Amino acid sequence: MTCLIKHSTARPSPTLVLALAVTTACSAAHANPIPGALGESKPLADIRARYEWVEQAPAPGTTLPSTTANAINLRARLGVETGKAWNTALLVEGEFLTQLEDNYRFDNSVPGYTKYPVVADPEAYELNRFQLTNTSIANTTITLGRQRINLDDQRFVGNVGWRMNEQTYDALRVVNKQLKNNLTFDITYANKVNRVYGPESPQGVYKGDFEFTNISYQFKLGKLTAFDYILNFKRLPNAQFPGLAAAAANPLDPGRVSTHTWGARFAGAKSVSRIKLNYTASYAKQGRYGSNPAIANYDNDYYLGELTGTFRQYTVGGGVERLSGDGTRGFSTPLATLHKFQGWVDKFLTTPDKGIKDSYGTGTFAMKGVGPFETLSLTAMYHDYYSTRGDVSYGHEWSAVASAKWQRFVGMLKYGDYGIGKPVQAVTGNAATTLTRTKKFWAQIEYLW
Repeated sequence: MTCLIKHSTARPSPTLVLALAVTTACSAAHANPIPGALGESKPLADIRARYEWVEQAPAPGTTLPSTTANAINLRARLGVETGKAWNTALLVEGEFLTQLEDNYRFDNSVPGYTKYPVVADPEAYELNRFQLTNTSIANTTITLGRQRINLDDQRFVGNVGWRMNEQTYDALRVVNKQLKNNLTFDITYANKVNRVYGPESPQGVYKGDFEFTNISYQFKLGKLTAFDYILNFKRLPNAQFPGLAAAAANPLDPGRVSTHTWGARFAGAKSVSRIKLNYTASYAKQGRYGSNPAIANYDNDYYLGELTGTFRQYTVGGGVERLSGDGTRGFSTPLATLHKFQGWVDKFLTTPDKGIKDSYGTGTFAMKGVGPFETLSLTAMYHDYYSTRGDVSYGHEWSAVASAKWQRFVGMLKYGDYGIGKPVQAVTGNAATTLTRTKKFWAQIEYLW
């Protein structure tokens, strides 16, 4: 808005006085845009309550007092985002996670509660996000500070939104969108990863030098993305984990997964008659980098192929995801939103050293306007796991979820059942983990503003 008033030597009229007042207010606003930015602030609220139950069979030859965990947690994520002053907005958000029922092991790097299976939701009160976002440069967004980062499908970099305490990054991120030619440059440098275990955990913060380069081009049939991710972690010595034996502490050192990963991904959708097809293909190669203690370099591969079809309320599909291993170490994705991949029971948060091939199928039935609910959906999924080296069966998983939305509330019931014909050992990061029958159930309600 342009504020303009002509000078006059005549006796001021009420109209002139009003015009002068408006001019003064406009000049003040132009000189100091902060009051206007504060006036445009909006609250942020994400409140979630969850019950999680785990039943895990003990490894052969061991006797545990309990193989069942029960966790009830309440999480409030509260904050504010201002309007723009000098093309810059400020976002501040805190996270408050309270344990209402704590019969579970919330952190595998802490000796306590070892009789329970792990549910990675510790009590935590912390600054979740604190960022400045600037849009002064045309078609460019620059974000500085503690922020949420999700790249593509979050297979390599994500915020781990499934857990109650999300993963954030202390970073500088620059996103430039060339609108005329559908080209996007997304480049990030981070020096700290604030993990789901919280700031009080020995493994709650990863420090180092992290570079994420993501360049994409939008075609009619889909988006082609080239990516290059460099992870150079500051190592955590065994002394960082008091009370843990070396066999348990060694795999917790993030330096073991300091890697350079590069590859490409293509994802798109196309309508064929009355069926909408969604397709994804991805490939990546990974080797050692920086602080990785591996003596020699290595090459591990990643493959993904997925196809789904939607007709009215029905969606069916499947795919194959393969993370190779050379027998000494597996393809690693330590910053991924891991719960989205290889089954909801989370048996393979670390890739076995002999790799893993996950063949899966899924089906969804979604409806709108069902009783009081705006949306209601039911999804079932099946996974079959094998090693990529030696073709060893790692078992299979059945899982299902029902979710519904009512106004700003989203409710969910979810179940996963992992089983295997006979117990086998999967070596992950030099630690032998015996894979045994595991069942999990979740009941959750979330309020979003």
